[in-house]
Amino acid sequence: MRTIRAWVPEAESLEQVLALPASVFQHLVKALRLDNGAQVEVFNGRGQRFNGTLTNVGKKAANLLLSEQLVATEASPLVSHLGLVMSKGDRFDYAVQKATELGVTSLTPLTSERCDLRLARDRYEKKLSHWHGIMTSACEQSYRDTLPILHPIQSLNDWTLAQSSALKLVFHTAAQQPVWPAERPDSVSFLVGPEGGLSDSELAFAQQQGFTPWQLGPRILRTETAPVVILSLLQARWGDF
Repeated sequence: MRTIRAWVPEAESLEQVLALPASVFQHLVKALRLDNGAQVEVFNGRGQRFNGTLTNVGKKAANLLLSEQLVATEASPLVSHLGLVMSKGDRFDYAVQKATELGVTSLTPLTSERCDLRLARDRYEKKLSHWHGIMTSACEQSYRDTLPILHPIQSLNDWTLAQSSALKLVFHTAAQQPVWPAERPDSVSFLVGPEGGLSDSELAFAQQQGFTPWQLGPRILRTETAPVVILSLLQARWGDF
């Protein structure tokens, strides 16, 4: 039987008794119909994993007794920061989910000249909460125990200006084929544009900030596909694949 996992950020030490967060209670007790004595694996998103036992299960609440600390999955040794221009529908959701599974360290949703998702600022927090939920679910599924950092929405130019990684990459269809640096960088920031691509001025600005343009083969990848390919290559080259 597959292990039932849940993100409980308050989990920190053995013999700790926790009140289940409302969303976790809804999933474990209401949806899965778990009862007293059920075993649940929890992680706190900061690199700790525990076995726990459900207790005091009621109609609206339940507790969890942490009974065993487990060996957690280590975070990738490569620090990676994805700047991804937002897109409509479930394409951005897919990219967030897969980037989490593939071990991205940080992710920043970006606006750009050709961004096809226009959000009023009062919707920013709602969207960020939605994407954070996708990250936690992806960690539960993939047995990742350290949550990526989800940064506030930024403009593309502000994000590129703020990056200080050892290697900075921008992916563009008219760029050169990848030339891998001789030395392994400790950190990588990489920029993926929208379906319509980056404007000439955005690409030029990113290059002024030290971003190297790369192209991944002869085919044009969708905005939700590119992060999957890039992270796979980076993890295979310098990470934990």
